[in-house]
Amino acid sequence: MSDLDKALADIIAIRSQLAAGTAFRGYGPATMAATAAVALTTTLLQHILLADPTGQPLAFLLGWAAAAVISLSMIGIEMRARSRRHHSGLADVMIHQAVEQFLPAGIAGVLLAVLLWKFAPETLWMLPGLWQLLTSLGVFASVRSLPRTVALAGAWYFLAGFAVLLLASTNHVLSPWTMGLPFAIGQGLMAAILYFASGEADAEE
Repeated sequence: MSDLDKALADIIAIRSQLAAGTAFRGYGPATMAATAAVALTTTLLQHILLADPTGQPLAFLLGWAAAAVISLSMIGIEMRARSRRHHSGLADVMIHQAVEQFLPAGIAGVLLAVLLWKFAPETLWMLPGLWQLLTSLGVFASVRSLPRTVALAGAWYFLAGFAVLLLASTNHVLSPWTMGLPFAIGQGLMAAILYFASGEADAEE
């Protein structure tokens, strides 16, 4: 390795260490609140338009996939803008680390939905609760770079996931309410936490 390559590697390592010790400010409360509104709107639309979600699982899943794409697009656009504003030269590294923390849970959620729909459609009633549990894991994975109180949102998704699984186990039906209401509350809680958090003082050192 040449001296130049070693110097570049050292710079990248230093930037990564700096990013790891910096509170990530790329998530905004307004956008989190907007994703809560997306979840609630999707719930109401499916409640009105889907007479039997259990009998129309593909329509149910596509509706929530569209909601997820809209929400992630809003978060991604704001994340990029806020990171450029708050983290300047570290923005790309901070964004990469934030995505890396949540990506495993996101990929697992997508693959789980495809697997259940394709090979075990009779178990799709479990999907809302499982998605909420995976979301809780993603939130907990992000706590080290966000305000500590974000763990409350992770705890909400964790408890909601098990509660939804328990509730759905009695009738084995898909319901837009057991999907949308926990996510609307969870994202609203995230918005409130980000709004009231005291920035660096409330983040992991």
